[in-house]
Amino acid sequence: MKPIRTLAALGLLSLAGTSLVHAQTYGPQDEGRRFNDGSRVVCNDVEVRRNSSDPNRVAGTAAGAVIGGLVGNQIGSGNGRKLATVGGAVAGGAIGRNVQGNRQEANGNRVVETHCERVRR
Repeated sequence: MKPIRTLAALGLLSLAGTSLVHAQTYGPQDEGRRFNDGSRVVCNDVEVRRNSSDPNRVAGTAAGAVIGGLVGNQIGSGNGRKLATVGGAVAGGAIGRNVQGNRQEANGNRVVETHCERVRR
């Protein structure tokens, strides 16, 4: 019975902790708003890059690993072939991830968003 009480108490404490950390968000409608402590809300337009639907570059990594493994398998014989296959898969995965990242960065959508924050003096 004690482990259940301990888990319940930890759950309540974590819930209480997350509610204390909740930060205030400000939007463009709050720009220029002043507070009693001398701080105010300032908004800036920021260019944000929106990439494709694969931000973790899984497709490029997988394709590169397969191609690298196939190329590595053509090298050596016996245990050397196995080692070359694994090495080719690792290197190919890294290269594929890098290539996909570069393509996403070049082709990503760029939008302008307004970000607002409270500035203290």
